[in-house]
Amino acid sequence: MSTEAPPPSKATEHRLPSTEEFVEVQNSAEFGELRRSYRSFAFPLTVGFIAWYLLYVLLSNYAGGFMGTELFGNINVAFVLGVAQFATTFLIAWWYSRHAAAKLDPRAEAIKSRMEAGA
Repeated sequence: MSTEAPPPSKATEHRLPSTEEFVEVQNSAEFGELRRSYRSFAFPLTVGFIAWYLLYVLLSNYAGGFMGTELFGNINVAFVLGVAQFATTFLIAWWYSRHAAAKLDPRAEAIKSRMEAGA
């Protein structure tokens, strides 16, 4: 008994683009717009999150009195900001997922389909 899958049928097989086609698409305005859309979303969020994280680290190291301030019960500023780090991470991931599904994926799929079709 063979464990190998049968080769894909010719109907579902896609043509592989040539190196020249990849370079042509990379230099196209459509691909440039896709790249700009990604960068204009990802880079500012990355810089913002790193700044937010470093603020938390710096406050933890140099503002112990502030971070130890109790807000209610045994909950202090450090705990609230630490939990906010996790919340921010998940929020950014969710936001990026929505952005990619709405703006990036359709453009990328259109480019991929054209390249595989040879257009």
